[in-house]
Amino acid sequence: MGIGLSALRRLGRDRRARWTAGGLVVVVGVLASTTAYALTGESRSPEAPTTVRVDRGDVTLAVATTGALQPAQTRSLSFGTAGTVSEVRVRAGDEVQAGQVLALIDATDARDRVDSAQQALDKAEAALDTAEASQDDQSVDTCPVAASGGGAAVVLAVAPTTVPASPTPASSATPTQSPRPTVSPTPTAKPSPAGPTPTRDPAGQPGRSGPSAPGGDSGATCPSRGGQSGAGQSGATGTDPVLRAQQQLTSARLAVAEAEEALAGTTITAPLAGKVLSVAGAVGGRVSDGGTFITLGDVAGMAVSAKFPEADAGRLAVGLAATVTLADRPGEEFAATVSQVDPVGTTDGQMVRYGALLDFVDVPTGTLVGQSANVRVKIQSVSGVLRVPVTAVGAITGDAGTVLLRTAVGTESRQVTVGVRGDQYTEITAGLAEGDQVVVNG
Repeated sequence: MGIGLSALRRLGRDRRARWTAGGLVVVVGVLASTTAYALTGESRSPEAPTTVRVDRGDVTLAVATTGALQPAQTRSLSFGTAGTVSEVRVRAGDEVQAGQVLALIDATDARDRVDSAQQALDKAEAALDTAEASQDDQSVDTCPVAASGGGAAVVLAVAPTTVPASPTPASSATPTQSPRPTVSPTPTAKPSPAGPTPTRDPAGQPGRSGPSAPGGDSGATCPSRGGQSGAGQSGATGTDPVLRAQQQLTSARLAVAEAEEALAGTTITAPLAGKVLSVAGAVGGRVSDGGTFITLGDVAGMAVSAKFPEADAGRLAVGLAATVTLADRPGEEFAATVSQVDPVGTTDGQMVRYGALLDFVDVPTGTLVGQSANVRVKIQSVSGVLRVPVTAVGAITGDAGTVLLRTAVGTESRQVTVGVRGDQYTEITAGLAEGDQVVVNG
């Protein structure tokens, strides 16, 4: 028993000794490291500041955002009349050509309306012919025409009528009394080929007038068609059979045009070559006139739709150059031009954004509608100017700033005048020369 206790005591003393020795080693190591760092730190020289050379090149200010590809123009196509869809020849994603038939509705009723309207037009034309022939048959009065040379008169038979006392003659602006017919002031050997001159009475009906009859009033005119003078017709236009027939013919022609337009509206054709973006119905469905049935996009003129924060939108303008990169074509840049800037912004959460449309200079092949794109619009750009990195200029106020110029004896602060402040470089218009070394901050 005594032997066991002695062994345990010796074992405890050995463990304490080992722990004490280990601790001493750690302390010595820490002290040595601290001493070495202090000695080497005091002798280390400070790092020299990074400098860059002032050179000449391009300075570009640009704004960037993301957008999506869309057709340059989109057409919403609809039927021109209501009906039941009888045929749909395309589906979304199909490429179509201009003039290609895309969809149809049942045209039976539309054709029937065209036939009925054409029959009504034929009847109206026949009614006008009958009214004009009947009016011609009623003429029975004389209308002498003086012949140059022999003085003979050509007599036209027309219906008897009462000639007003003082009508306005068609051949003279001022009526005069004359006992004999008015003849040409320069007689010729042959009768005048002009003959009687047709006129229209106030009701719009054709009539005949000529020189006054011998011994009559030179102011009297020949009666109009239908046996009535121009003065007598003015109050009876509503009952004139020819006028009524003409009105009916006009209405019939209008009805035919409307029926033919409705028949044409039973077919949707592609107004341009492009891609079908959507089809809103199927065969057997009922459609109304004017409702969009097919949406067609001009993918040959693909454009980029993008939205810019209001801080950048104020600097956008139509005609600015831009570059577009596509997610599926890394490393490729496509030239574009700003073609539209929305005048009214839209709220996107806490930010107001303004939409813009950019047209490709050369549309890339194989693009997809809705494909994402990165857009960079050049707001301002200058070439061949003195420039330094943007981090080399500080304390910019207006067009003035300061740089740290590296000299043979150290660095000195130099006042400079800046021009275009780009994304990577700042233009220096005064204060530095090409080849100077300036300190870059950061």
